[in-house]
Amino acid sequence: MSGRRPVRTSLRATTVVLAVAASALSLTAVGTASPATAQPAGGTSHPLPYEDSRLPVPRRVADLLSRMTLEEKVGQMTQTERYQVADDTSPITTWHLGSILSGGGSTPTPNTPTAWADMVDRFQRAALATRLHIPLLYGIDSVHGDGNMLGATVFPHNIGLGATRDPALVREVEHVTASETRSSGPQWAFAPCLCAARDDRWGRTYESFGEDPRLVEQMETAIDGLQGPPGHLGDRDRVLATVKHYAGDGDTRYGTGSGDYPIDQGVAVTDRKSFWRNALQQYVPAVRQHHAGSVMPSYSSVDWTEDGVGNPVKMHGNRELLTGVLKGAMGFHGVVISDWEGIHQLPGDWPTQVRTGVNAGIDMMMEPNAYQSFETTLLDEVHAGRVPTSRIDDAVSRILTAKFELGLFEHPFTDRTDLPDIGGPAHRAVARRAVAESQVLLANHHRTLPVRPGAHLYVAGSNADDIGNQAGGWTMTWQGGSGATIPGTTILDGLRQGAGAGNVTWSQDASAPVGPDDVGVVVVGETPYAEGFGDVGGPRWAYDPGDHGVPRPVKDMQLSGADKAAVDRVCSAAASCVVVVVSGRPLVLDPQQLGEADAVVAAWLPGSEGEGVADTLLGRRPFTGKLPVSWPRTVAQEPVKGGDPHDDPLFPFGFGLTTARRTS
Repeated sequence: MSGRRPVRTSLRATTVVLAVAASALSLTAVGTASPATAQPAGGTSHPLPYEDSRLPVPRRVADLLSRMTLEEKVGQMTQTERYQVADDTSPITTWHLGSILSGGGSTPTPNTPTAWADMVDRFQRAALATRLHIPLLYGIDSVHGDGNMLGATVFPHNIGLGATRDPALVREVEHVTASETRSSGPQWAFAPCLCAARDDRWGRTYESFGEDPRLVEQMETAIDGLQGPPGHLGDRDRVLATVKHYAGDGDTRYGTGSGDYPIDQGVAVTDRKSFWRNALQQYVPAVRQHHAGSVMPSYSSVDWTEDGVGNPVKMHGNRELLTGVLKGAMGFHGVVISDWEGIHQLPGDWPTQVRTGVNAGIDMMMEPNAYQSFETTLLDEVHAGRVPTSRIDDAVSRILTAKFELGLFEHPFTDRTDLPDIGGPAHRAVARRAVAESQVLLANHHRTLPVRPGAHLYVAGSNADDIGNQAGGWTMTWQGGSGATIPGTTILDGLRQGAGAGNVTWSQDASAPVGPDDVGVVVVGETPYAEGFGDVGGPRWAYDPGDHGVPRPVKDMQLSGADKAAVDRVCSAAASCVVVVVSGRPLVLDPQQLGEADAVVAAWLPGSEGEGVADTLLGRRPFTGKLPVSWPRTVAQEPVKGGDPHDDPLFPFGFGLTTARRTS
């Protein structure tokens, strides 16, 4: 693919629709910070204007910006990973760092909520030792709860939340996520993902609320749950949200992926009208109605068909979409944060990559390894006149605004009031309800479900008693892992609790005898993955400690041979048979296994509360979930999506049988 950039043209179709949307959506005022408690930078009892919480945020930003050196400004635009400063925090002070993040699996030791808070506060003290005492932002991938922290409540991934069709529940889920995140230190969540996943072969399908942007828009209450109402970002139970990945990450074409990835980080080959419809429109309400505080560009590229295919532009360098559309037409006033080393994928040498990303509109660079080189290179680019100082001032103003709105200048250290609630019964009850509402009943012959009271259950399959598999990727590590990785309940635990341990026989491989009156429950599905390692046909991961160097099973959207055998054994012998699919996307159900099953349930990736799956199977809660994506008959059908008259999915988008809650 050529690195040549197309001649800049206006997104006419997009701009027209944005103009219409702008008249229907109103902006709300920026909230004010909380009462001042921090020491003045001048060391006296008289605070400088930027330290005076009684002043409006824009005035405080302008005053602080006027006092900063170029080096301090560039430092604010830099985010590095915790491992760079975990043993020695002095670089935070020396390099004026504006932000730190924890990537997947990057945790303190021990990995406890208190240790997290202690770590973030230790880093914050180093930031406050700078001349102007500018506090740090700490970011983390709280994409389905604070999954990096042991003991946190782990919620269903977004695909399951999309199946609930319950925006109020999604808001509540993300409020719990925000509370558990901020009370343990971080104030910034790299969530939610607003992609509309259009091809299930993509390894990030489960990060999408669904294939239809209109469904995604309904679920943008997630932003409200994280940030709270306007003016409440400084509350102890709220965090800055990040809508991602802007834009088109779910619209890339299979075979265009980056490196070994067949589709992840690939190219959306499209015209502007289609791109607006499939990938861009959902960002308008995110910005104007829900006031998302930050946006993360996608690793992917867009290749406009209007000017001929073959000249894709990486989103991290796409000034037209980042500055022209997002910051211009949409009126986004927040922070644009790059993805992990996102500018490293831009064409050209390192100075070219730095100035291209900054000039395109990225305000802060996520540089886990090259943060020092980024700062020195950006300084050189500014001194050479290739990056205007106005661009630097704009970026830093946005970053400082977020810090003021979060109340970090007044309360830089972690408010631990809600620390005891992390992973507590109230939070897990919300997760359990989300799991139950996410269950989609795909088939229910002879009214097999809910299971009749007093029935004896024969439980089998690879995912019945594996909490790591049911949590999926972005849980404790980047790729997640099988086994007892987090506290919680497995689906088997939930069935034993709900039906009584004496009424449950457990045999993972279905080698134990099946009784002729048993109700078989075979829980099958995928093992964990994230991003490109989950692409169908992608590389195989083998690098988490629990993998012991052994590559994980191939990701092919098929049931494993062992799971198929378990279905065959149980369904051929039991009185009735339920197949429960635990996965981050639809899996192909071969006609043989589909014909053997009396009921089929899509359980998605439920997280830490397997009891929620059992609640619907046993009738404690009704089945109400609807498919957030079309369910293909074969992998060869992909991409299959709702609304295409040529597609013939096994189950269409929006499908889902319902049951009544059992009353006895």
